[in-house]
Amino acid sequence: MLDLFDDNPHCCPPMRCLILPLLACSSLLSAQQAPYDVFPPAEPPYYRVRHEASSKPGELAFSANYTVWIPADVKTLRGVILHQHGCGEGSCKSGLTGAFDLHWQALARKHDCALLSPAYEQPDKADCQLWCDPRNGSDKAFQQALADLAGKSRHPELATVPWALWGHSGGGHWAGGMVLLHPGRVAAVWLRSGVPMLEANASRPTIKTHTIPDAALGVPIMCNLGTKEGVSEKEGRFAGVWPATDAVVTAMRAKGALIGLAVDPFTAHECGNQRYFAIPWLDACLTARLPDHAGEPLRPMPTHDAQLAPLLGTAAVPAASFKGDAATSIWLPNEAIAAAWSQYVKDTALVDPTPPPAPTQVRVKDNVLTWEAVADLESGLAGFIIERDGKVLATLPEQGKNPFGRPIFQNLQYSDTPTQPLVEMRYTDTTAEAGKTHTYRVIAVNTVGAKSE
Repeated sequence: MLDLFDDNPHCCPPMRCLILPLLACSSLLSAQQAPYDVFPPAEPPYYRVRHEASSKPGELAFSANYTVWIPADVKTLRGVILHQHGCGEGSCKSGLTGAFDLHWQALARKHDCALLSPAYEQPDKADCQLWCDPRNGSDKAFQQALADLAGKSRHPELATVPWALWGHSGGGHWAGGMVLLHPGRVAAVWLRSGVPMLEANASRPTIKTHTIPDAALGVPIMCNLGTKEGVSEKEGRFAGVWPATDAVVTAMRAKGALIGLAVDPFTAHECGNQRYFAIPWLDACLTARLPDHAGEPLRPMPTHDAQLAPLLGTAAVPAASFKGDAATSIWLPNEAIAAAWSQYVKDTALVDPTPPPAPTQVRVKDNVLTWEAVADLESGLAGFIIERDGKVLATLPEQGKNPFGRPIFQNLQYSDTPTQPLVEMRYTDTTAEAGKTHTYRVIAVNTVGAKSE
């Protein structure tokens, strides 16, 4: 019996990753220790608060840092986009950079949302359920962090606006649980390789199950996993992800839930290229559901443009034209998203006909160039071309690092967050001629190769 939520690729062997007794918490240290003691500084527009570990029943047993990014020009926030890492030391550490991801910031900026990334300090071999089940204190700590960050950022609405949740593995378990606990607060949720445990998919008695409240049926949900997690490969460490996901999709869809399924045709538990579908999908859901003004309720998800597809199909049709059993189908919000879904489940090569935004604030001092840039909403940011006097001088980086999908400028870790140290928008021209005036240009390139102005 494997722990499906321990997704650190360098974790202990599966049979040693079983749940530990709650008494293990008595030996945990609340002070920051490696690998959680190094993270980017949080200076405006970034803000950070820390939760200290608690030994009280019902409170979060692990220390945690909550880092939020707020668009500089936003006056009133309309929502919070949360990027939740998975279980194990490696994945938990990756949460320290989640709020600094330029691609996810592009989504947040478009909708006047904050981008929040928690980082739970789960010790090696400790029980992930102590945080990935929100009823074990992480729900309370999360909402307290929002309140604290609201004061720190001078955005009081941060404590009350709706949430859009993305979670990987144990983070998917957490995000799905939050939907079932707070359906009226959640605009949409993306569950990568992790789902909440219902009675229908409970695999072991030590994990508490959830029930499905009627209000959760109107929350758009996308379940996303790799084909090697039990779909095409039935054996292996993460082969149980598909049966658990299948049970949740089937149980909720039978009740009429707005739930879909997207199987990555290449990956196992790593995140792959999912962000190129997750971000447009969340964009569509946030466009439809976020209220115009803080304090107003979420709008119902429109259903007149919905499309349906077979559970493991590759093509969708308008809901009115679907000939199969709707109770065993998957739901997609509209035709454009259905087309993106069809491409994703085929080869993940989503198209993007538009160029990325052009860099701004290009400066040069002592032969050092710096600039600012925002990521392309659809395709992110792969890198930059540096021109001097009308000729290409360099590309930055020479080769982006991402062992799990398309190379990107910030590089990517296992749980879909930038690597440390964060890559700077900076280039030193070591071949500039002394005493000569040069003209420089910086061009952004997205992950499908399109260039900015």
